Amino acid sequence: MAVYKKDVQTKRFPLVERNSNHYQEIASTALSNSINHLNNAYSQKLSGAEGAVEFRDEGVYTYDNKGRRYLDCLGGYGIFNVGHRHPRVIEAVKMQLDQVCLHSQELINPWSAHLASQLAAITPGDLQYSFFCNSGSEAVEGAIKLARLYTGKTEIISTKNAYHGVSMGALSATGRDVFRKPFAPLLNGFSHVEFGNIEAMEAAINENTAAVILEPIQGEGGINVPSEGYLRKVRQLTEKHNILLILDEVQTGMGRTGRMFACEHESVVPDILCLAKALGGGVMPIGCFMASAKIWKVLEPNPTIHNSTFGGNPLACSAASACIEVLLDEHLPARAALMGNYFMRKLNELKERYPERIFDVRGKGLLIGLEFTSKDLREAVQVELFHRGVIVASTLNSNCTFRIEPPLIITESQINFMIDALESVLIDIGSGRLEELQALAAEQELIQQDVAAIEPLSISEVLSDSETDMIIDEISVAKARLRRRVRASASATAKKTSSKVAGARRVCEPRLVPVRESRTKSNSQSNLDSAKKKVAKPNKTGKKKSAGKKDKPKSKASYRAKTRN
Repeated sequence: MAVYKKDVQTKRFPLVERNSNHYQEIASTALSNSINHLNNAYSQKLSGAEGAVEFRDEGVYTYDNKGRRYLDCLGGYGIFNVGHRHPRVIEAVKMQLDQVCLHSQELINPWSAHLASQLAAITPGDLQYSFFCNSGSEAVEGAIKLARLYTGKTEIISTKNAYHGVSMGALSATGRDVFRKPFAPLLNGFSHVEFGNIEAMEAAINENTAAVILEPIQGEGGINVPSEGYLRKVRQLTEKHNILLILDEVQTGMGRTGRMFACEHESVVPDILCLAKALGGGVMPIGCFMASAKIWKVLEPNPTIHNSTFGGNPLACSAASACIEVLLDEHLPARAALMGNYFMRKLNELKERYPERIFDVRGKGLLIGLEFTSKDLREAVQVELFHRGVIVASTLNSNCTFRIEPPLIITESQINFMIDALESVLIDIGSGRLEELQALAAEQELIQQDVAAIEPLSISEVLSDSETDMIIDEISVAKARLRRRVRASASATAKKTSSKVAGARRVCEPRLVPVRESRTKSNSQSNLDSAKKKVAKPNKTGKKKSAGKKDKPKSKASYRAKTRN
């Protein structure tokens, strides 16, 4: 008989209605399990301190265990382009569950073949073949291997502040030492140049360069949009030196920037294209890398030279296929352009009213970065927005910036809600509440630390009376210590930050990218009016397509025409 360290929880995680008597109990258990069995330092500090456990999602909203509703302006770091739980994507996966869940590996997989044909139709240029995997990191990893295999060369040029994933190859391409150094030595042959600097890139090319890898817009770098024409110049440079161009559109793809793929803004066709995140419709994880027939031929002599057990599984492919149909039928790329222009205009109006707090607004479509004049200010605003029902998140490589990356189905009224919440926070900060908000953030972090220290004692076993008394004493001591530390922290923080905000000095890392000049208000409004004529409202009915045989894949031209209407 097997012996385990502790009694194993054999019951499934219960699905309950929000008014269930067990609702809070389940939420408490979830918080305890997160603290004791996951990376507690990685846990969401704000939601953990608040005891906010995610229980339901719908459209552009997330609901917690207390019934509070949050406007999701984070979008799961870019996975919810069609919204949370889009009915057509959900229905496609449910139907697939009744047929084949995971494929046998030996028979032809019709679901991955169908999805590959759809991607070949909607992607630019001669991108024709796809390899399916499970994440963006895996997609980048495969793209690097394909570039080296095809060229017979080993060196890859990436950019500073780029983020390409967490696996060894993808991490080697990532352009921030704070993530790279702890895992050194990484793969040899990677260099990093300034994003947006075409001269620096050309200087880095040598006879052993296999490829350049880029994000069209840097996501974790702080939503950095390069100057117009940069991507075209990179494409010309790679063609001149006969090297490959890998575009990482894991975050920018699937309509996020106002076109189906960000490279289409400059009519650039990469040699290898990486996709993931939103490709799964916010329901299933899936990634892929694509290339032309010319490049793909190097994989044919040994078809198992790069493989994946779960890549291209029927459930993920059915979700991705439905996602593409929704993006096209609901004109979501064009809608992202429309709503993005509106969002940017409203944010720039706030920047004009609060220049001592907002340093920059930048982005394209509904991939927007809001940069503040200090890291402390950004953190305080983020905390207070959460309390007011808006979810945003920082970017990994720009600590003064948070991203705005909502589902593409967001409406003007929902954008106005976020803008009003943000302005109310900025007003509170301007009236001297900054130190109070920062003290709150400090208090939440300390609570998290104390709970982490005490919680294992309280759930590890059934306690005796004496042990219970000991726990209560420990909690009392922790609370007293917490109050003293918060008071001291608030006092010190108030003195420190008041001078920062008053002087609006820059305390962030400098941005290396030449950012595009802001559009004038008149141009932005003109684009908004023009786009309104083209965009249909998103499907709110969740009307299903009839089940049956898949339609014959359309041509690239017909799919492209659909994305532009």
